[in-house]
Amino acid sequence: METLEGDIPSVDFSQSIDVKPYQFEPLADTNDSRQSTGSEEENSDIEEFPNRLVNTDWCECGFCISMPTVDECICCKEIGAVQAETETGDHQCITESPIFTANCLNRHVLYVSMYEYLQNVGPLDDNQPPHEIYRYLAYRRFVRWIWHFLGKKHRKILPACVVTKIREAFPSEHYCGFKYAM
Repeated sequence: METLEGDIPSVDFSQSIDVKPYQFEPLADTNDSRQSTGSEEENSDIEEFPNRLVNTDWCECGFCISMPTVDECICCKEIGAVQAETETGDHQCITESPIFTANCLNRHVLYVSMYEYLQNVGPLDDNQPPHEIYRYLAYRRFVRWIWHFLGKKHRKILPACVVTKIREAFPSEHYCGFKYAM
């Protein structure tokens, strides 16, 4: 293929080029935190308390309440990523952080987040209560703040103090609690 400067080279299509989709993409790292289920990684830092459901001896921040399942009975001080955020400020609990208040409890911020959510997911059911939507968005905003991006079907158990504070701001008669992705 001879080309003059500024000319587009000609391509000989008679030669077969064996290009496969994704052949030059990097292989997935099996140790990548976004690929794991998260429960074994996260729960390795958590101390074993025999009766997490009947008391709050496991709570280090002083704002947690006992949750319906043992997995949900976790304090913000027991999760490394959350604890790192409390250490940056002078806060006993992550729920005392002004970032938490502004991003997870502010109705105006959640209202704007709802439009982004609607753009990605689609319209909401007309009968869905606004508190339920705001509570869901507050959980999502907390996860985005702490873990940035988790990936599809990768979930984290939120600290009991965070769940409690969000539920106080956006109450409901029924809560579904944490569920692993299907």
